Amino acid sequence: MKLKKALITGITGQDGSYLAEFLLKKKYIVHGIKRKSSSFNTSRIDHIYENKRYKNKFFLHYGDLLDPNSLTSVIKKIKPDEIYNFAAQSHVGVSFKLPNYTSQVNSIGTLNILQSIYDCGLVSKTKFYQASTSELYGEIQEKKQSENTKFYPKSPYATSKLFAYWITKNFRESYKMFASNGILFNHESPRRGETFVTRKITLGLSRIIFGLENCLYLGNLYSLRDWGHAKDYVEMCWKVLQHKKPDDFVIATEKQYSVKFFVDQCFKYLRIKIKWFGKNLNETAKIIDFDKNQYPFLKKNMTVVKISKKYFRPNEVNNLIGNASKAKKLLKWKPKIDIRHLIKEMMDNDLENIRKSKIK
Repeated sequence: MKLKKALITGITGQDGSYLAEFLLKKKYIVHGIKRKSSSFNTSRIDHIYENKRYKNKFFLHYGDLLDPNSLTSVIKKIKPDEIYNFAAQSHVGVSFKLPNYTSQVNSIGTLNILQSIYDCGLVSKTKFYQASTSELYGEIQEKKQSENTKFYPKSPYATSKLFAYWITKNFRESYKMFASNGILFNHESPRRGETFVTRKITLGLSRIIFGLENCLYLGNLYSLRDWGHAKDYVEMCWKVLQHKKPDDFVIATEKQYSVKFFVDQCFKYLRIKIKWFGKNLNETAKIIDFDKNQYPFLKKNMTVVKISKKYFRPNEVNNLIGNASKAKKLLKWKPKIDIRHLIKEMMDNDLENIRKSKIK
């Protein structure tokens, strides 16, 4: 039986690495595109690359979304059955500081992949998945956001992803290409980038516990998000391309929690009792009770969370929660990992990594 070939852009990121593992278990041959860099950034996939089982099933290629020639060269050589585009400048806060770069990578980068599929004559062979985002909704138009909810992007990141969403639909309708969007709501894991708020929390608290930092600084505690696990979401991405026809799907847990709730649950898992004081920019969290034997670097009444104005965005999105009923009905998908298990996994991972680094 001929094995399917998949090409993943952004393979060194959270989603790309989990998808690579998932597809290899599905007996795919997996190819990934990574940018040429002066530093190694393959830590999320090194375990795959070094696994002898995948010696002839996992390959990396140098390429860049802003270099159409490199994309066309790789796509023409591989002739993949499926392409998953996870490459992006994906940090909302950073997009306000780098709007031009964010727009180029996220918008024109997606167009370059689609055009390469067309130019290589692979429209009838290659299925394309575009990783879209709940940030498209921005200013909320409905209580729960579905595929039919109007978009109102409120950041350069979201605006760039809106172009990518529509150009994907345009190629689908213009050339009958199997090109689909997955509108992913927030999804986290131990592989989440360290500047994203959930990972910032679990890593920051781990560093405080080991006496490496004194306080965690956050922005808007009351932002509400629909948080799932990246492992669940990459399975859904695959299901989108297995559907009988190209279409767009919301990927979400349909449950919503605040940043403050996430912080509280992390402390609860650690069995550290905290209490919140103050309001707005003066809101803080202090340690009220803990096991001194377990946490020798902590102190009673120690302020462990403070608010910093610099982490507020120029245009805040305060409330996102998805309606994934279409995916549940048509693709028979539902998330398996809840937020408490997600928090446990992320906290355990960061605590263990810091413990190991201190031993070294």
